[in-house]
Amino acid sequence: MRTYTPKKLAALLLLLPLAACSGQTGAPAGSVPAGQSPVQTPNAGSEAGEGTDAGTDPNEANGTDGADGKAEPGADGAAADTGNDGKSATSGSGGTGAGSGGSVTDGLTGETEIAAERLETPWEIQFAGDTVYMTLRGGSIAKVSGGRQTVQPVSLDPGVLEAGEGGMLGFALAPDFAESRAAYVYHTYGEGDGIRNRVIRIEEEPSGSGWTETAVLLDGIPGARVHDGGRIAFGPDGMLYVTTGDAQDESSAQDTGSVAGKILRMTPEGGVPGDNPIADSYVYSYGHRNSQGIDWLADGTMYASEHGPSGNPGGHDEMNEIVPGANYGWPDVLGDESGEGLTPPLYHTGEEAIAPSGIAATPDGKVLVANLRGESLTSFDPETGEMADVLSGVGRIRDVAVHDGQVYVLTNNTDGRGSPAEGDDKLLILR
Repeated sequence: MRTYTPKKLAALLLLLPLAACSGQTGAPAGSVPAGQSPVQTPNAGSEAGEGTDAGTDPNEANGTDGADGKAEPGADGAAADTGNDGKSATSGSGGTGAGSGGSVTDGLTGETEIAAERLETPWEIQFAGDTVYMTLRGGSIAKVSGGRQTVQPVSLDPGVLEAGEGGMLGFALAPDFAESRAAYVYHTYGEGDGIRNRVIRIEEEPSGSGWTETAVLLDGIPGARVHDGGRIAFGPDGMLYVTTGDAQDESSAQDTGSVAGKILRMTPEGGVPGDNPIADSYVYSYGHRNSQGIDWLADGTMYASEHGPSGNPGGHDEMNEIVPGANYGWPDVLGDESGEGLTPPLYHTGEEAIAPSGIAATPDGKVLVANLRGESLTSFDPETGEMADVLSGVGRIRDVAVHDGQVYVLTNNTDGRGSPAEGDDKLLILR
């Protein structure tokens, strides 16, 4: 197993438990067998065109950029499942994952089993019992239940804009999903000549035929063709956490009056929790360039992955321990550079770029990391600061989840930056 050794830390972070929430204020169609492709038609809310010259982020790209702008509507007639197991064995979204003994990666052979395939640019994995939901960047949700793979349309206004790195991105089932059939989505949309993102609540139709928007939690999040962030997850405190990118405006990451380049924290209704580190603000941490992964260990410690800059210097992708109110330095410092009041990364890649995306905490205190440009799944050990290989050879990996003791990965070779293989993209189970 190849092991990466990180740079020495400029300082060690003390583990701080997440504050418990106290006091809140108001807000400032048809199915096919799994493994076969559902019928797909164009989505009026999507936009074609992506490539290095069109505003992509080379730090995430593989150097094989091409046309993008996938569309993925469809119909789903499958019955809804119950329960909400979320994403990881220890996540605040109710993950049940592996037991307390050993590591979920122990004994893995490097072999994989296909759980779903022919997915058009998937982004996020969520579990509800034995049912799997996955967002598709074109504006719909893929569902695998009872051995059937379907695509559910999502009724939104404004519709999803799939341009550059944007589209339908983060997805989190409500903690009471079994009763409410509600979920939360982060998606990109067009506004005049500009691009914005928003966080909304949607509900699955009783028939399982699709989803409908029911509430807007946060609108007008700055967007761009790249650096849209987009990961959302419920923490162990029941609050909803949201990552946003700097939307190609680097200075916004240091501006606590802006929601760009941040990790945000809000109530499930979209309000500002009374114990947020900045009064009357969604901002939970700042100084982020483009974080695309968040999760929590069993002890409540929060971690986030983050894309480093493109160009020269490049690389410097990060793993961070997230502390309320902390400033993670972008764009003022990079890698081992330090500054007064700035929190250094636990790990960074130096000049190598792996473009870390989704992450999943494991019961043994590790953090699995899905890497796009690195085309691998790695395991980060916060105790040693080391990153170790777990899986490669399946192309770009967008997301990872742990469910019932098994590790699932979501490939992302159809995003215009990879080299799609037969049947891509896929949801894979590691064996």
